[in-house]
Amino acid sequence: MKAFLFFLFLIPFGFSSAQKIGELAPEKPPEVFPGNNLGADIMFGEGGFGLGTFYKKSFSQNITGFVDFSISETKDDREVTYIDYYNYGTTYTPGKVNRAFLLPLNFGIQYRLFSESLTENLRPYISLGVGPSIILTTPYDQEFFKSFGSAKAHYAAGGYIGLGANMGLSKKNLVALNVRYYYNQVFGDGIELMTNSYHKSFGQFCIMLTIGVMY
Repeated sequence: MKAFLFFLFLIPFGFSSAQKIGELAPEKPPEVFPGNNLGADIMFGEGGFGLGTFYKKSFSQNITGFVDFSISETKDDREVTYIDYYNYGTTYTPGKVNRAFLLPLNFGIQYRLFSESLTENLRPYISLGVGPSIILTTPYDQEFFKSFGSAKAHYAAGGYIGLGANMGLSKKNLVALNVRYYYNQVFGDGIELMTNSYHKSFGQFCIMLTIGVMY
């Protein structure tokens, strides 16, 4: 009985000591990553393949400003491409008048999500960019590279909204995945991609692999 009373007497001291030990072990502070990012984007969109480059600068743990530039092909929704197996596997699109390439320059803000609840190994964010664009068209009835000699520039304004995530704990190498929706409104009479089909707006989804450096 005395031993039992002695044990009960010690319990409060045990909890008190455990609490003090816990107070001496503060939570691990969040990882601090370099504030400057520079790199390239590999793009896979509804219109085809594309490449881009970017610069980002962090203003706080959650807010980052950026500027990016890219070039990617864009298409009319009605385009259907066929393969001519009798002509060395070349492709052709009936009714197509012009190829079109989207060259947007965007400035924007990236906001990190769930920074307090997720591990640093996965850092999701949303991004919003706006800016001017050039849509470059080349005649479809000319050979791909030679057609750039007859290229025409059309001017537009637009931007994108995106969802992405930086991955890994490296403080030198940047790897991320993004999904974006681009939208651009053309100034003037529009662009003829298919016969008698003029476009004044261009929108498309794009999946992107981002590779860069942090410093």
